[in-house]
Amino acid sequence: MIRTFQKLKLIAADFLAALLAWVCFYLLRKYLLREINEGYRFVEDALLFVSGSAALVASFWTALYALMGEYRDIFRKSRLGEIIRLGRVSVLGAVVIFFALLLDDEGVSNYRLYYKTISAYFLLHFTITAVLRTWAISSVQRLVRGGVIYFNTLLVGSNDLARDTYHELRRTGRHLGLRIIGFSTVGETVDAGLAAELPARGPFRRLPAIIRKQRVEQVIIAIEPWEHLRIQEILTLLEGTPARVSILPDLYQMLLGSVKVSHVFGTPLIEIKQDLLPPWQEVTKRVLDVVLAGLFLLLAWPVYAFTAIMVRLSSPGPIFYAQERVGRHGQPFRIYKFRSMYQDAERQGPALSSDYDPRITPWGRFMRKVRLDELPQFWNVLKGDMSLVGPRPERQFYIDQILKVAPHYRHLHRVRPGITSLGQVKYGYAETVQQMVERLKYDILYIENMSLAMDFRVMLYTLKIIIEGRGK
Repeated sequence: MIRTFQKLKLIAADFLAALLAWVCFYLLRKYLLREINEGYRFVEDALLFVSGSAALVASFWTALYALMGEYRDIFRKSRLGEIIRLGRVSVLGAVVIFFALLLDDEGVSNYRLYYKTISAYFLLHFTITAVLRTWAISSVQRLVRGGVIYFNTLLVGSNDLARDTYHELRRTGRHLGLRIIGFSTVGETVDAGLAAELPARGPFRRLPAIIRKQRVEQVIIAIEPWEHLRIQEILTLLEGTPARVSILPDLYQMLLGSVKVSHVFGTPLIEIKQDLLPPWQEVTKRVLDVVLAGLFLLLAWPVYAFTAIMVRLSSPGPIFYAQERVGRHGQPFRIYKFRSMYQDAERQGPALSSDYDPRITPWGRFMRKVRLDELPQFWNVLKGDMSLVGPRPERQFYIDQILKVAPHYRHLHRVRPGITSLGQVKYGYAETVQQMVERLKYDILYIENMSLAMDFRVMLYTLKIIIEGRGK
């Protein structure tokens, strides 16, 4: 309850700051910049106008902050970092306000007044918001340092490195609100000093159950950085849990620049990224999915009709083919395609297709080359099962086989699967489970570098492959 209140307090501070900034700007614009005729008097109608416009502008700013991720993880914010981010967002928001509300203002008669207008508004908004936000964040930080707000933290590791990490976090982690509740054992040996100071919560293979039982919010992996396979196994177990995950780095990782310290006096850690996209990009990606898929379904109906007729003429059987695949968060859904194989092609069980697969019809082979068989999946995009760009969804039958040799495949279930993917354009269709595993690295590369720009590049590359007829 107290956490919700603190978040609402920060939102209220931003809303109030935007409200005050707009009212102050209105008065400044009317009286100091002399943008209206002399003799202007502040009447009741003007008061109503200012109140309504101020509430509207404040709502815009609050929505903008939310889209930019300003209200995520408010309990670990740095005041200096917030001021820097606020400056960037304030520039963006002031420009939007200027072009939306102030550009055609009757009182502005030359460009010099334009510069005064936008500069005055930016400085007012930034200054007032910086003061109120600093107050709100400082009050939250006091609660965190005082132990009123804290995060149950679990160390994964049981050797002397885990003991040293515990001592270091006790010394430097107070401002982060980390309350270390114990450690999870890794390997046979347990450091005697660590066992004397912290309770053992169980072996690392029981991490998901431990996190649920102890309500763990932060996991710090404190084992030797060179134990890559063990770290990979631990990260796989943590996939899908709500806890934040950090890893102790080695010197090589520090030199590569992968170690980020959010507080100057904090323990250096590699933070495992949980939010793959900023909120505004996440919203924009979904909006683009819906808009583009809807437009394509609406405008490309002649292509759908022609393809459906050709499928019907190519061989007996239904026009569409539906199959269960596994999507985001491991949830199954039915994917739709134009049928490219003869009817009952999998009567002997699931089988991957190949270059010279006899189950594929002649028309189906052409459809696969130019990706016509994928067109019905735009309906899956509209439904929310898929995205335009994302890892290709697989059947549970093959996922079970992949997980035996590549447990990190679960990483793909963090996002919506896509009609096209980096794995498809860089590697192509997989004909064996081993090839699926090889293609996996491209899909993980996409997830770790997700952005709207990356999606755009993948779609352009897909278009190039369709034009060249290099699909299969």
